[in-house]
This record gives sequence, C-alpha cells and structure tokens, in this order.
Amino acid sequence: MTAVETLDKLQRRITVSVPKADLQTEVASRLKNMSRTARVSGFRPGKVPLAVMQKRYGPSVEAEVLQDKVGQVFFEAVRAAHVRVAGMPRFTPHDAADAADSFSFDAEFEVYPDIALGDLSTVEVERASCAVDDAAVDKTVDVLRRQRRSFVERDAADGAARDGDRVTVDFVGKIDDVAFPGGSAEGFAFVLGEGRMLPEFETGTSGRKAGEEAEFDLPFPEDYQGREVAGKTARFHVRVLKVEAPQLPEVNTEFARELGVPDGDVAKLRDDIRRNLEREVQARLSSRNRNAAMEALLKVNPVDLPSGVVAEEIEQLIQGARQDLAARGMKDADKLPIAPDMFREQAERRVRLGLIVAELVKEHELHAKPEQIRAHVENMASSYEDPQEVVRWYYGDPQRLSQVESIVIENNVADYVFGQARTTDKALSFDELMQSA
Repeated sequence: MTAVETLDKLQRRITVSVPKADLQTEVASRLKNMSRTARVSGFRPGKVPLAVMQKRYGPSVEAEVLQDKVGQVFFEAVRAAHVRVAGMPRFTPHDAADAADSFSFDAEFEVYPDIALGDLSTVEVERASCAVDDAAVDKTVDVLRRQRRSFVERDAADGAARDGDRVTVDFVGKIDDVAFPGGSAEGFAFVLGEGRMLPEFETGTSGRKAGEEAEFDLPFPEDYQGREVAGKTARFHVRVLKVEAPQLPEVNTEFARELGVPDGDVAKLRDDIRRNLEREVQARLSSRNRNAAMEALLKVNPVDLPSGVVAEEIEQLIQGARQDLAARGMKDADKLPIAPDMFREQAERRVRLGLIVAELVKEHELHAKPEQIRAHVENMASSYEDPQEVVRWYYGDPQRLSQVESIVIENNVADYVFGQARTTDKALSFDELMQSA
C-alpha cells in the first residue's frame, strides 16, 4: 500500500503510478470505439484505419485516459489508506525518465480534520421561550386595523397635524438659496411618524394646520442616498394643503370576513391570529435557540479547516450574492467583481459548524427521523388553505425535503446541546422576540 506523507496539519502527499501498458491498452480501446463513428475525409464511417485515428486523436485521448487513470489510482489509494480527502488534489508529474514502464505523479491534497468533541458542560448557553398572550393578539389586530385604515380630513378646530395623520404638502428645498433636483414637490402626501421623511422634515410639519406654512433648516446625513446633497444643509419652505386623521375599522363581523373568516366570527378570527402568531413565535424561537446552541459548539470545538473547502464555500456565497443582486434588477450582476475576503469569515464559520455538527450527529445518533420530518412539514403546511397540497409539494421534491431534514437535524443538535451545557432558560416577551429578529 502506498504511504501517505504528512506535510502539515491537513496537508498530505501520496505518489501514484499508472503502468504505461495499461494506459496504451485503454487508449487503443477508446480509439477503436471512436473509429466506428468517426468521420474522416477520404474514409467511410467505420472504416477509418487505427493508424489514422492514432495520428489524429491519439494525443488528446492519451491525455484523457491518463487523467482518468491517475484519478482512479489516487482515489483507490486514499480509500485503502482510510483517508478522507477534502477538495481536489493537485498532481505534479515526475520526470518521465525516472520510470520507463510507468507514469508517476505526486498528489498533494487536504484531508478533513479528526474532531474530538469538546465538553459542553463547561459552556453556558441561554434557551429562550415566549408565550403568545392576549396582548400579543390585540397588538396584531391593531396592526391589521392600521393596514386597512382610511383617512378623514380634520376640521378647523382640531386640524393640527400629529403622528398618524396623513399630511399633504407643497414644498421647496434650497441649498445656498438655489433649488436642487428632487427637493421640490406639489401635492405630496405622507404619514407623520412612519419615518418616510427625515426627522427634521416631520418636526417642521407636525403641529401645522391646513393653509399654514413653515420654514426650517434640514441637514442631510453624510450617508444620504442623494450624493449631491449628502452632508449639506437645505432650507425648506412647506405649505400644508390638507391634514387627515386616520380612521381604523371596527373589529366586527365585516372586519373578520375581510380577513378570511367566512362567517365573520370575531372569536374565530382571534383564534386564527393566535395560531399564526404561535407558529411565527415557534419559528423565531427555534432559529434563535439553534444559533445559541451553534455558538456553544463553536466555543468548545476548535477545528482546523481545509482551505479548499473554505474556498468552495466562499465561491458559493459569492454566486449567491450575485444571484440576489440579479434578482433585485442589477445589470451584469454575474460579472460584478466581489472580493473573496468579504465572505471568508462567514464561510469559515459555516464550514467549521458543518464539520462539528456532522461529527456530533454521527457520534450521538442525532439523525432526522422520518416522523420528525413529517411533523415539521405538516406544521409548516398547517397555515395554508390546503395543507395536504403543501405536504405533497414538499415530498414531491427530494431537494425541498432535504432542506427540511437539515432543519430537523439542527433542532436535534440544539436539543442535545441544551441537555449537556449549563443552560439558562429565559422567558422573552412577545415584543422582545419580535424586535430581536
């Protein structure tokens, strides 16, 4: 058996050889097969002499066969040596004069690290929980009401604009007494307090009634998206045309029907909202707790990383970024130069966690069971109008089901970590959980 030489922590080298006789036999076989269909001027199909095939195609076929043979010998050798190769090997040929009867190569490659799992009992980890109470349901109902609001013009006695009101204005902005592009508008409407306008603009407009005017300075932030005004101070003149107060719909039968409850039962609407919130809360808790568990694993499991695997992960992240930019409408996103170091830290974390989790799953039998996968799919499907159709959609595609399996495995790993580490349970309020996402 060929010896595997250790060059560094994860770097290895092995010498592989391919007998020239084996190479020539395979080359002759492939040329013979090619001759049956090759079209060469002056010869009928299937009648091309082997000598002609050798002259025309011999070098390229020989290179192809040598590559295949070297790869085959290499992987047989590392398999026999029980070596887990990470990434692709790099082959360096020996001097052809060194061996008259074979082609020899040095193959340098990386291996996956041996992982000795650390002691989780030495690490502290926080496990969050959250209950969906009536206040959370009430708040969600209010959000749904605001989404369906209408606006009614305020009368003169109560006409001062305040947060939540829709204000319609004409305005002109000037820098050094010169109007600038995009700094003027007529009949422009916005809702106070929603953050659509810069704070100084809202402050200058708030408290005004229809027909009133105001002037104020507005300093643009240094990072303002309009580069021509970023970091500069403009003087705005605003005339309020209309102030409208929000009108929220009543929570009644009609409101419930608009939200998909056929019989308009408000109690049923609240139950539906509660169930949806519970699913959302559970999803956020699972994500938060998985992240906490993964951080605990990273703390107690230092791992040497194969550089080739990290490079592959970086490339995947770059491609994902380009696809995202293309989906957002950026032209030539596939040609955009992206520095690999932008994703190095993220890639190293993902590779490190992947190695640790794989070892943990293997050592403690934390694989996803079929019933766990089914339960997770059915839980996700329960929020849809036809849950069984969603279940069939997941089970109809192995890749989609594989994604669910990965989540279930991570949940199993998180549960294991919480069982082994010094775990502190922390109850979060609904607002805390929603704002931390």
